[in-house]
Amino acid sequence: MSHKKERKVPTEGRCLTPDPFGALAGLGDLPAGPEVSQNSAPLIPAKTSQRLQMNTNRGRVDIVRQTAHRGGKAVTVARNFTGIGLAEKQELAKKMQKACGVGGTVKDGCIEIQGDKREEMKRILTEAGFHPVFAGG
Repeated sequence: MSHKKERKVPTEGRCLTPDPFGALAGLGDLPAGPEVSQNSAPLIPAKTSQRLQMNTNRGRVDIVRQTAHRGGKAVTVARNFTGIGLAEKQELAKKMQKACGVGGTVKDGCIEIQGDKREEMKRILTEAGFHPVFAGG
């Protein structure tokens, strides 16, 4: 048999825990908090290192041109990303698609862009802080 404990319900106007900020009212003149302007920049920009410098060494990325099993059409593939999530890969793929004016996708952790667009992919990956290398023949 299980015994259920009765739940204590507070009466009206009373709380089970004391007010943690109640003692602050009796302190009198407290200094105002820091002023926050709406036009101020964030303290740490996105995608930077701890020393507030752009991360320019995010690892090696291989760029390969493939035609196998694609009906003779060339596809440029960027692979071997380290320390990068799927969302950032999709963002890079979208940027490459716009710059190259072609379609593309993210499959199995690799970015695939239609056509032989190795130079454009190298430029975009270099801007993102990677070290692109042309791999294969």
